[in-house]
Amino acid sequence: MNGTRRQPICMIVHAYYEEDARVRREAEALVAAGWSVDVIGLRRPGELPTAVIEGVSLNRLPVRRHQGAGLPVYLAEYGAFLMRALWAVTRAHRRRRYGLVEVHSLPDYLVFAALPLKMVGVPVLLDLHEAMPEFFRSRFPGAANPLSYRLLRLQERLSIGFVNELLTVNEPLAERLRAFGVQPERLTVILNSPDLKLFDPAVYPRREFMADGTLRIVYAGALTPTYELDVVIRAVATMRRLRPDVRVSASLYGRGDAAESLAALAVELGVADVVSLPGRIPIEDVPGAIAAADVGVAPTRLDRFTAMSLSTKILEYAAMGKPVVASRLPTVERYFVPDTLTTYEPGDAEALAAAILTLTDDPDDRRARVERTRARVEELGWERQAVSYRAVVERLVAGSGSRPQSRDPEG
Repeated sequence: MNGTRRQPICMIVHAYYEEDARVRREAEALVAAGWSVDVIGLRRPGELPTAVIEGVSLNRLPVRRHQGAGLPVYLAEYGAFLMRALWAVTRAHRRRRYGLVEVHSLPDYLVFAALPLKMVGVPVLLDLHEAMPEFFRSRFPGAANPLSYRLLRLQERLSIGFVNELLTVNEPLAERLRAFGVQPERLTVILNSPDLKLFDPAVYPRREFMADGTLRIVYAGALTPTYELDVVIRAVATMRRLRPDVRVSASLYGRGDAAESLAALAVELGVADVVSLPGRIPIEDVPGAIAAADVGVAPTRLDRFTAMSLSTKILEYAAMGKPVVASRLPTVERYFVPDTLTTYEPGDAEALAAAILTLTDDPDDRRARVERTRARVEELGWERQAVSYRAVVERLVAGSGSRPQSRDPEG
């Protein structure tokens, strides 16, 4: 490996590193290829300010995430992290001499933490996980108005214009960026797909479908309004009412501001005995939780923001060999044909219940769907995405003006 490639890489992310699977996959992919990677992120109370995880060096700044808080709290949190990250990366660069700074959104304007390094010639890469204007309109509808949207679009344009290149997580988001004038040669799609070495069903005890006589449903993700887990709970109640012969349970792993209302809804509908909310589990424990279930659900509310999203949960369940039931979103239909996973109309609890029961009642179709969905996930898996990702990093660090022919990430 040449000296240029050995220049350290710095990542900046407004998240707890251990919880952000995409950031971890990217950082570990670089470490596996011989890079030195530092990540500047958030720190929980009681955590050490520095740590090393799988070869990745962490610098945890004393800023906490306030999930479920109001918009002013979010903005204050973002501002505090931006200023601390700017100071941290500038100080670290004196010693480390970074070859690249990669910034993960949200927020987009976090790229300006790399301003001092950009001024001395260090390239900056922005990984757009979400469309920030649409995210805030969905997450804070009370503050949504034409003026706030224009301001969000302005910060997005300024952030995009500041960086050397961009990554994003799927083709619909890429199409949105191209429509706004982003040059195709500056943009690469790196799908947010799971590492199949982590999500390997062979590592866990095999569970036959309803092996213990109970239909076990699993969800592993955030407990926020974006994900219609209330619909899942209503679907469980519907199944109990319509099919008392099918014993059903649901484990909804995660944390978020919807947790209390979901627990209250389970009590109200009389299904608290079969709906559990165990809280968040580490990424490393997610495959085991999926392996112990029968059906994985990816329930996403449909709006302008989620219409451009593809839930990583779909890919994780499929990788573990489980039948998947997901909201019928445009991006889901784009990446998966109808005879792979099973979809239902977003917001329709009875449709979700019917979809799950159809999988239960038709074992041949269920097994065929599992096989086809798993094959599709292998096409989209992280091993392939990592090759494209490392090529972007290598090109930027090398300072080459050339760009190889882009590969279709959809397989």
